[in-house]
This record gives sequence, structure tokens and C-alpha cells, in this order.
Amino acid sequence: MKITVSINLGGYAFNIDEDAYGELKRYLRELELHFAEEESSSEILSDIEARISELFRARLSPYKQVITMEDVRHAISVLGRPEDFSEKNGDSGKQKFSSPGYHRMYRDPDRRIIGGVCAGIGAYWSLEPWIVRIIFIALILAGGLGIIIYLILYVVIPEAKTTSQKIEMKGDPVNIRNITDAVREEFDRVRKNMNL
Repeated sequence: MKITVSINLGGYAFNIDEDAYGELKRYLRELELHFAEEESSSEILSDIEARISELFRARLSPYKQVITMEDVRHAISVLGRPEDFSEKNGDSGKQKFSSPGYHRMYRDPDRRIIGGVCAGIGAYWSLEPWIVRIIFIALILAGGLGIIIYLILYVVIPEAKTTSQKIEMKGDPVNIRNITDAVREEFDRVRKNMNL
């Protein structure tokens, strides 16, 4: 018999073993200390917690309702430890976790002109969005088929709302380094827009 603790992580409630809770708490504390000097530390930690929540939800089933030590270790192995991504180590952390991540097509809300379909397709296939836009314009001029295709894709393809989804859209692994880079880019973009 084990004691379980109820926690709220990334907006979801989980039941977690007491020993797994201790491991998760230590890991989150390490992250908190690592990002203490960051200007955007609260957003980075929030996105990391949301990613851990996604990983935990994927491990639960109708027959398994409690997060175990194995689940916490799996989440840590997917995200990596702060020292693996330390700026002092150069690219060694980047090489260690450079395997491609889950690749999924989303509409890109950051680089959209109308609905983000062309920008999302461009991100998925590593193309510039203007190339995809030219293809759609050519299809529109060739008989209007481009409008129908665009509208269907707009309905079918979900919008990338979370940082994890924006990283998955590019095919990168959703780990600490990529989450941190994405949040930094967002902060820089907002700062630049405010200075205009």
C-alpha cells in the first residue's frame, strides 16, 4: 500500500505516489533555481509544467489512474535536466536531445496573414510561408480551387495555441531547451512590438 497525493499540474488534477511526488518536486525546484535569473522564468516554468501535464495524461488510462515514479522519470527523460541544457556546456546538451520530436501540422498564429494555414504548412515542411502562399494564389487564379482547399484546411487543421504545439509544428522535440528558446523568442517579439 502506498500513499498518494493529489496535485494540480498545468491545470489538471493528478493523483501521484508520494515518492514520485518527491522526485517531481525536486525536479521542479531544480528548474526553478536554474531559471531564477531569467526575465521570463514564470512563463518558462508554466510551459514546462504544461508539458509535464501532457506527458502524464498520456500515461494514464482507465486502468491506471495514479502517476508513479516511472512516469515521473519518463517525463524527466523526455524534457531533460537543467544541467543537460546549461549554456556553459555549449551544444553538448543540444546534441544529446537533438532527435526529432513529434511532428504535427498546426495553423501558425504568429506568422499568419489570414488564418495561419500557409504559415503552418510552411513550418511543417520547413518552407518559407510566402512559398506556400504563392502556391495558393496560383491555385486561386487557376480556377478558384485554392479558396476551397484553404477553407477545408482552415477547418481541419487546429491552431497551435500552446508552446508545445508550436514546437511540435516545427518537428522539434519538446524539451527544456526548446521551450526556453520559444518563450525567449516570444518575449523578444512582444518587446520589439511594444517599442514600435
